[in-house]
Amino acid sequence: MSLKVTKLQDQASGQFNGGTILENKPIGFPQDGGKLKPYSNLFYWAHAWTPGEKSLIGEHPHQGFEIMSFVLKGSIEHYDNKNKEWRKLNKGDAQIIRSGNGITHAEMVNEESEFFQIWLDPNLRETLSMEPTYNDYVSDSFPVIKGHGRRTKIYKGEGSPMDMHTRGVEIHDITFNAGEHEYVLNPENVHSMYLMDGEIKLGDQLMNTKDYAIVEDQETIHIESDNGFRLFVISGPKSLEYRTYAQQMLHPQEA
Repeated sequence: MSLKVTKLQDQASGQFNGGTILENKPIGFPQDGGKLKPYSNLFYWAHAWTPGEKSLIGEHPHQGFEIMSFVLKGSIEHYDNKNKEWRKLNKGDAQIIRSGNGITHAEMVNEESEFFQIWLDPNLRETLSMEPTYNDYVSDSFPVIKGHGRRTKIYKGEGSPMDMHTRGVEIHDITFNAGEHEYVLNPENVHSMYLMDGEIKLGDQLMNTKDYAIVEDQETIHIESDNGFRLFVISGPKSLEYRTYAQQMLHPQEA
């Protein structure tokens, strides 16, 4: 088994607009200073929030990759140059932008709100020739499974309406009861886990709120906690058959 925990203090951090939007980034850009680099088809993961008043991330471009937003608290609003209107996402909602041959967008993070923004890496040889598209999904459109001491919301996976160009991805938001759990994993995938709240023992390692773990080569992993906790889990292929955005744009010297 391979289990690597990246503590909150070892992740990258950032801010916008004089600190009106704050971020910690399990996976950031090379200049951000965090310990983790992109892997699999996952190359950026930011947990962003407004400590007070709402704040705007102004219009900026993207091309080729997929941008996913998951609202954890409050609400955010989105504008892009394709639809030319502001659209609101509330707690539990999700959005995917398939940036294709190019799109510009802006985001308003409303007061006391927080969200994940996660960038995934499809095959650029395919997506750079596609028209950009995006979809908003309301929280109730995602299936929820209850049992075995947990509640699992399936953002991407069996029964989910979410459509992606990036292949082989599953995304689950899981709330666990206190106690011991055996969590089943696909050993062919790499599993990325963000502890949204709680204190747990994952395998033989301790994790606190906002710590991040990467698990590989394991069919199950033991998790235990004296209290309830919540994990956001993304599973994807361990290796890809194409050169990634990160290899081409962020770390070309290592490609």
